[in-house]
Amino acid sequence: MKPVIALVGRPNVGKSTLFNRMTKSRDAIVADFAGLTRDRHYGDGKHAGRSFIVIDTGGFEPEKPTGIVAKMAEQTQAAVAEADVVIFVVDARAGLSAQDHDIARYLRTANKRALLAVNKAEGMVESPALAEFFELGMGEAHPVSAAHGQGIRSLLDAALDDFPEDEEDAEEGADAPIRLAVAGRPNVGKSTLINTWLGEERLVAFDMPGTTRDAISVPFERNGRRFELIDTAGLRRKGKVFEAIEKFSVVKTLQAIADAHVVVLLLDATQGVSDQDAHIAGYILESGRAVVVAVNKWDAVDSYQRQMFERSLEQRLAFLRFAEVLQISALKRQGLTPLWRAIGDAHRSATTKMPTPQLTRLLHEAVEHQQPKRSGMFRPKLRYAHQGGMNPPIVVIHGNALEHVTEAYKRYLEARFRAHFKLVGTPMRIEMRSSKNPFDADKD
Repeated sequence: MKPVIALVGRPNVGKSTLFNRMTKSRDAIVADFAGLTRDRHYGDGKHAGRSFIVIDTGGFEPEKPTGIVAKMAEQTQAAVAEADVVIFVVDARAGLSAQDHDIARYLRTANKRALLAVNKAEGMVESPALAEFFELGMGEAHPVSAAHGQGIRSLLDAALDDFPEDEEDAEEGADAPIRLAVAGRPNVGKSTLINTWLGEERLVAFDMPGTTRDAISVPFERNGRRFELIDTAGLRRKGKVFEAIEKFSVVKTLQAIADAHVVVLLLDATQGVSDQDAHIAGYILESGRAVVVAVNKWDAVDSYQRQMFERSLEQRLAFLRFAEVLQISALKRQGLTPLWRAIGDAHRSATTKMPTPQLTRLLHEAVEHQQPKRSGMFRPKLRYAHQGGMNPPIVVIHGNALEHVTEAYKRYLEARFRAHFKLVGTPMRIEMRSSKNPFDADKD
């Protein structure tokens, strides 16, 4: 499982800027006023051969348990509970505050490995001003500048020190089990679906949201094919875990999706397609996972509701058009055979071998049928194609001036490749690689 790093600290110390630096993105909103990040933001990062998930939290004010501030504190507590490592961010320019002491006290009781990042410390590496931060009792202070990228590498080295490097995705044999994740919002019927598949109450299913906290794996065999079922919810476990985390552990969902070969995205026909469904679907797409969309509780809605659901599905999940959509009832065991067929088709598509001669022939036929648009003096020349990876399938196209190939033309090529290899339920990546030849005056 990917390690999880949570960023905590009082408002306006630069957590969102650090988040963007660690994920090499602009996903968290950054502005120079306090309390902007009220909810948790999740992002993927990679450092020195290790992938990780980072959580950006709102400003943490544990001593003010009212209103929005209380909600922000709750979000931070949930993030700390989900994390493997906590980075406590303080502000070198503002110095220590009473709030920093409160947060340090809280982190010491949270029993998590925590690192102290002193942000906005440009040119202060040897400064005696850093000494005051040792008062927090958090060990070594790591001076960083999130805005300028200084000290981030050594901070991440320290945070990820205990975690192994990512294993290379070895091509797995036909006998290896298919890792199948069931993902979706709380209470859409994930545990019920897996219990139905297994034919026993293997996972505890209650009629209340968030009864399960951890992603757990259940070995399963069907028609001679081995699976590992990853339930993104998991067994209900009593103990000292925050109430807030019980509502929905986003991290476990992200980890399970990243580890799976195929994801069943479970939606609830009685509730429509929500923002949260779209976020999960977006993460599945970004992770390059094969996906089947299963609409649960289809038996519980009338024809008008079905029509409205299908409309919201088209609008909200348009980017998953390649995925099969099936209507099921986990409770009544309806629609499960077509669901298994779709899962098999998605896995086959994600791991299809595409021979270079076939890909190159398809590329030439596509260009003959419709050439890419000219860009100024240049028309892109597409010479040959080969497979650059699988799960998801990657097609690498070589030629000249390929930086001018439009997104629309890439989609056209993708549709041709998909149709030929009968690819369903898997994203596909098309990469363009131009050869640099200064003597090539072929400008068509």
